[in-house]
Amino acid sequence: MNYEICCGSVVFNDNKVLIIKHKYGHISFPKGHVEGNEIEEETAIREVKEETGIDIEITSNKKYYVQYENDNNSIEKVTYFIGKMIGGKLNPQLSEISSCYFEDENKVSDLITYDNDREMYLDVLNDIKKGEL
Repeated sequence: MNYEICCGSVVFNDNKVLIIKHKYGHISFPKGHVEGNEIEEETAIREVKEETGIDIEITSNKKYYVQYENDNNSIEKVTYFIGKMIGGKLNPQLSEISSCYFEDENKVSDLITYDNDREMYLDVLNDIKKGEL
């Protein structure tokens, strides 16, 4: 089985969370493949910028993991970080993303398409509630 390594971020801006709607219709968080000698955090920051136009900083050392089989019959392993918007302007990468926007953090779980992404996000919210982030 082939593996693809990806990184992304759950990005907060006050009490809102960045979500993206892919051109194929599913709703999730920005992520993408590790390139060259990037470390995971660099990939997450770059992918958020490329897909959405905004700049972020990683605000926690905690990592969250999602794994699934993709359309290439490979296992995609995604590491997510918690990020905070620090600049830029929302501008979706239209070759991959149909839209991106900030949504109230309490509404995001209802919008996420895939269960594994939703479960990861609920883990993030739970860790915030417990004061672990």
